Amino acid sequence: MPDLSRHMMAFSPQVPLWCIYILLAAVAVMAITGLARRVRGSVWRLLAALGVIAWLCDPQRITETWHPLPETALIVVDQSASMSERNRGDMARNTAERLQAEMNRVPGLVPRIVTLREAQHGGTRLFGALRQAAADIPPSRLAGAVLVTDGEDHDIPASVPDMLNPDDGHGHRTMLPLHVLLTGRGEETDRHLRVLQAPPFAIVGKDVTIRVEIDDQGAHPPPDATTQLTLTQGDGTTFSRPVRIGQPQDITLPVTHPGEMLVGLSAPELPGEVSTRNNHDVIRINGVRDRLRVLLVSGTPNQGERVWRRLLKADPSVDLVHFTILRPPDRDDGTPLSDLALIAFPVNELFQQKIDQFDLIILDGFENRGILPEAYLRNIVNHIRAGGGLLLIGGPEFLTPGSLQDTPLSDILPAHVASTDGMTVRRFRPDLTETGMRHPVTSGLPGAPDKAGAQPGWGPWYRGLRTDSANGEVLMTGPDQQPLLVLDHAGKGRVAFLLSDQAWLWSHGEGGGGPQSELLRRISHWLMKEPELEENQLEAGISAGQMTITRRSVTSGPPPVVHVIAPDGATQSITLEPAGNTGLARARLPARQEGIWTVRDDAGHEAFAAPRMEDPVEFADLRATASLLAPMAAATGGGVRWLGDNPQAPSLPQLVMESGRARSTSDRFAFPARNAHSVSGQQATSLLPAWMVGLFVLVMLLAAWWRESRS
Repeated sequence: MPDLSRHMMAFSPQVPLWCIYILLAAVAVMAITGLARRVRGSVWRLLAALGVIAWLCDPQRITETWHPLPETALIVVDQSASMSERNRGDMARNTAERLQAEMNRVPGLVPRIVTLREAQHGGTRLFGALRQAAADIPPSRLAGAVLVTDGEDHDIPASVPDMLNPDDGHGHRTMLPLHVLLTGRGEETDRHLRVLQAPPFAIVGKDVTIRVEIDDQGAHPPPDATTQLTLTQGDGTTFSRPVRIGQPQDITLPVTHPGEMLVGLSAPELPGEVSTRNNHDVIRINGVRDRLRVLLVSGTPNQGERVWRRLLKADPSVDLVHFTILRPPDRDDGTPLSDLALIAFPVNELFQQKIDQFDLIILDGFENRGILPEAYLRNIVNHIRAGGGLLLIGGPEFLTPGSLQDTPLSDILPAHVASTDGMTVRRFRPDLTETGMRHPVTSGLPGAPDKAGAQPGWGPWYRGLRTDSANGEVLMTGPDQQPLLVLDHAGKGRVAFLLSDQAWLWSHGEGGGGPQSELLRRISHWLMKEPELEENQLEAGISAGQMTITRRSVTSGPPPVVHVIAPDGATQSITLEPAGNTGLARARLPARQEGIWTVRDDAGHEAFAAPRMEDPVEFADLRATASLLAPMAAATGGGVRWLGDNPQAPSLPQLVMESGRARSTSDRFAFPARNAHSVSGQQATSLLPAWMVGLFVLVMLLAAWWRESRS
């Protein structure tokens, strides 16, 4: 662009301004005095003095040479997640390229393209990208902005931002246009399924209520219009509910099992809607047990019962009922019964009337000796087989005749103590079996070995029971590789047998101690069927478009194969890779399809997973619409135009620059000519040269002398 020039006037005083002010005051006094006394020649002398003062001010004619600077027009290209619908992304990219070429043909206008990628949270934020892009552009050189988008923006300010209404430093503001180019031919419609309320936790065996709403955005459904909402649970159960459009609806679901429960929601397609992507959703409800009831019956007072009380009392979800047998009925030392217990041991109430209310029964060093009749012991057996849990901590009481293994409980005990030489009393360190290294109850315990043959870093125990048979899973061994911890299933219930009463030594730090609290917590939670402690389980989860499948098994064998069923019914078989001797095998595969995925293995285990929507705000409304950005464009004098459906030939407006505030239409986008420039040269010429001032003063003084000589 050619350089321009302008002329202006300035002063360059040759003396300080205060001297000029004094001279002006003196001249004014002399002139007023002379005129008041009618002294001849006063006017001429006044003019001579003013000429000298004017020369001292040195008025100059300044000639500046300007170099015009181009103005920058920002092009913000929306490439957020909603732009992946149809051909919006391609349309926006091609439009930006053509727009850049058209701006390059406009003298004084330079385009700058800024691409807004997909945000993680909070939806599309076009004004944030615009503010960041304009940060390094001088306000005087910003011409305006063009947004190439589908119109869905989530950070529209309440008023015109300062970057589009800059201050020139003198209190004057200039409104810069915000133009909007929209992908599509016109306003679109979209159906949106919204989950208004879904509790993250619910109690197993009870119903949970979720609240949903279906909105038809951009459409005008008739009053009381309804549609069908389809609900699919992870186990494949499907049912429908009628839902009114635009009105919240409560739906009740049963919580059938502990752990995560997935429920898929689906609304039918709205005729003509832009996408069905937000017609679906998956809610996750974690089923939790109600307060677990545990019955702890201890034999004679011992160190272990204190550990059990501390462990179970610390869990707010556990209701503990604890009784300690201070003296069996066949022992009489003359002590009154009122001094032995505050209340009588309610045998009938606990083991006959309310036994079904207990999730777990712990018999710690319990020596029966006729305390529990056989009928009550059979009640315990029946309760365990019906789904309860039983933990026995064995000690010397198993060596006496009539111990628990000589009662109906023997039918469900996972091990039998030898009738002769049934106890070993010597120092030993508990160790894990190969099964124990793979079982979730003992795998990964603090201090546990990470490979077979390695010794655990645990403190010693000093006595353990010897068995002559074990029919459950032996996880830990004691002296002479005798079973120390045995788990077994009994019908629908579970039984655990710890063949030593010295686990409490770990809590006292004996020989370095050990993970006593963690071990007992895992045993009790396994007995109460906590999902994460299942010895044979299949898990699946989806994150960032990748599904992770994990299978745990306590038995070794060839790499397991699982079958993955996508939400659309497509099935594929995947071979899992074992992770050492931990009992775990894993695999990863892409899983971007929305809905509930099902994973099955050949043993009949199932797992369900669903991808989480990374940015729910972004997919709440998938329409292309001008309703959100049009008010801001109108407030800045910008235009709004639809680009059409052909990405290769978008419909662009005419681009112009004009003086004053730009006014635009849908066919003509205008940018203001702000005359941005830099000064390339400056020349000063004195308007009162010394010779001219000297001649003027001389003439004025001669005129004053002549006037005085005429008197």
